[in-house]
Amino acid sequence: MITEIGITAGEIWHYLENNQSSASLENIMGNVDKPRDVILMSVGWLAREGHVVLEGDAPNHTVSLR
Repeated sequence: MITEIGITAGEIWHYLENNQSSASLENIMGNVDKPRDVILMSVGWLAREGHVVLEGDAPNHTVSLR
């Protein structure tokens, strides 16, 4: 599972890098072909490592590259 989370984190990173460094969480879920729970864990991983910033309140969370 940890490998899948890491791979998905990389896919999210590349998605943000190719989409003006920012996207809504819902947009990421619609464009990264992984289960919702894996995407959420991967975003958390990226945030914990300081690679992304999460902003906004539910349901309008925005994920941005640092």
